[in-house]
Amino acid sequence: MKKNSFVEGTIIATLAIVFTKILGMLYVIPFYSIIGSQGSSLYSYAYNIYMIFLSISSAGIPTAMSKIVSEYESQGMREAKVRSFKIGIFIVSILSALCFLVLIFFSETIAKLIVGDMTGGNTLEDITLVIFVVSFAVLIIPFLSVARGYLQGHKYIKPSSMSQMIEQIVRILVIIFGSFFIIKILHKSVSLGVAVAVAGAFVGGLAAIIYIAGKIFTHKKQLSLDRKLERDNISNKEILKKICSYAIPFVIINLTVNIYNTVDMSLIIRTLSSIGYSGADAEFVAGVITTWGYKLNMIVTAVATGLTVSLIPNIVSAYTLKKYDKVNKIFNKALQIILFISIPAAFGLSFLAYPVWNVFYGIDAYGPTVFKLSIITAIFCNFYLIAIQTAQSVNKYKIVYIAVITGFLTNALMDVPLMLLCNKIGLPPYYGASFATILGYTIAIVIVLASMKKIKGINYGETWKMLFKTIGALIAMLVVLSLLNIVYPFHTSTKMWSIIDIAIYALVGATIYLFLMYKMGIIKDLFGQKIIDRVLKIITLGHYKAKETYNDTEED
Repeated sequence: MKKNSFVEGTIIATLAIVFTKILGMLYVIPFYSIIGSQGSSLYSYAYNIYMIFLSISSAGIPTAMSKIVSEYESQGMREAKVRSFKIGIFIVSILSALCFLVLIFFSETIAKLIVGDMTGGNTLEDITLVIFVVSFAVLIIPFLSVARGYLQGHKYIKPSSMSQMIEQIVRILVIIFGSFFIIKILHKSVSLGVAVAVAGAFVGGLAAIIYIAGKIFTHKKQLSLDRKLERDNISNKEILKKICSYAIPFVIINLTVNIYNTVDMSLIIRTLSSIGYSGADAEFVAGVITTWGYKLNMIVTAVATGLTVSLIPNIVSAYTLKKYDKVNKIFNKALQIILFISIPAAFGLSFLAYPVWNVFYGIDAYGPTVFKLSIITAIFCNFYLIAIQTAQSVNKYKIVYIAVITGFLTNALMDVPLMLLCNKIGLPPYYGASFATILGYTIAIVIVLASMKKIKGINYGETWKMLFKTIGALIAMLVVLSLLNIVYPFHTSTKMWSIIDIAIYALVGATIYLFLMYKMGIIKDLFGQKIIDRVLKIITLGHYKAKETYNDTEED
């Protein structure tokens, strides 16, 4: 296996994650047509509950493992690194078993907490069933995550990324073929078809863990797992304390995000029901914001996810060695990559909300209008993830707690008031939920960035300059697309026409944006000429020839 630099690791991880997210977007087209809108709401319940308990069962160990391994590796403590891996596995064994038992025995109670006394949507029995089935995935995914964290801590990004792709492919095959077989071939209930679909999380995780276990076994020597090592002067108690101190902030982050999604769903359903929406419509809008629109948002949030895989070990290594200039460089580069990719992607998808929604789900009364604003929250989510992960990597736990809890409370407390306000001033009430999310993320981001600036050498001068350049290029792109829409309006009569529309608008928009960013020198500053030449060589099938030599440290 080959270790990866920050930029190279970021590209590998992001491409793998984008691939899995694209699959995650594409599978919903046949899946949604199989289960329908009510089935999609049922799937949302299981998915959100699963994510909450996955956060608890993993206990932040995977990302903490990446940080600990990177720290001990940079200090030459190989035995302590291996012992940390084994202790991490022991911890998730206990937590995953406990979470599994809670989901098994309290699935009906959890279902009641979600829907309350709502009528007209999915039954309590159906929701209980899918929560029961998805509980089995909690038994296996945490172990997969710990193994990935161990590899990422060594800067081996590729095998970890490949395991994600395998997990997603297998999961989607189970979702589509399983639900189709149950509903269309056996003519059983939609709830049973959805139950089989959510079992895909377990099967996909099992396939991925078999792959990654094989990789670890094959490369035991590189991972210091091939022999007994002389014991480092660090006790198990110290390692356990370090794991907990690193993991708890990750637990709080993931748990608050996933709890908020479930709270958000419940608040949206209850608020919309109280102002006259039917139970089915309220369920559908909540499902769009927390699950189905969110699946489309993932193509944008994949950028931050890919960045954090490479960001954490590189930041930890630089911070441990007190290379604060490098910490500043990596952190700002991460922020700039988000600016460069996620802002035009999110606004582009918002502009194309109707044809995009038509391709995946068909045109309906609420989907495109809900998605038009909810996709913008993905930008703020990206900055939030990077800011929080970096703060944890440099041990600013107090700031992490303050930022996460403040952001969460802002989201939760402003949800209902902003929905009622939007309804009163003539905006769709569900826009209030997206505004509350943006507000919560923004407050958390500002808290972290202000705190990070106190570290020696940290400044955001270049990032601020790039922000204004990005906004300029974005405005130019949107103006061109608006003019194009006058000449060539959207066709939403069929999915094929919508695909053609998306392809044309995406090509025009991307060309304008990338041309302006290239002319301003942003692309070269971000990725380096070496990466640009590699991409051009692939695009031109090897005909492109580089015209300059490279600095050996260019990709650091």
